[in-house]
Amino acid sequence: MAKQQNDNVICENRRARFNYELLDFYEGGLVLSGPEVKSLREGGGQINEAYASFSRGELWLVGSHIAPYGNAGYAVQEDRRTRKILLNKKELEKIRYGIERDGLTLIPLRLFWQKGRAKVALAVAKGKNTVDKRETIKKRDMERETRRIFKGRK
Repeated sequence: MAKQQNDNVICENRRARFNYELLDFYEGGLVLSGPEVKSLREGGGQINEAYASFSRGELWLVGSHIAPYGNAGYAVQEDRRTRKILLNKKELEKIRYGIERDGLTLIPLRLFWQKGRAKVALAVAKGKNTVDKRETIKKRDMERETRRIFKGRK
């Protein structure tokens, strides 16, 4: 997974790394309408409660929110409609197999621009238990404490 620059990121699901153990990563295009693209350019997107699922043999982004564009005119835009995700056929089959066989879930990590097109970064993930979340918090606090200690030493 290539690291994106911060100015290209539209929105990010920051809780995903805490709530899920991320296994495989994918990037796919989004099918959007014109006013949706303009709204995303203004920063009007949110994917905190979104997930991806298969329907009719295609992959769809469900629960994402793109704010209505103010200057859209008469075009009515639904802010929480399902949007199609474009991936290769092999990637789709690999994702479908992992989800159906292992009981995993597919979550969006971030929306970003790549060469002027809206893309979504997806991860096949396994939900964490409360115990795993506590361990994550402990590890994060320990790392923060060691950084604080070594920051004073030079």
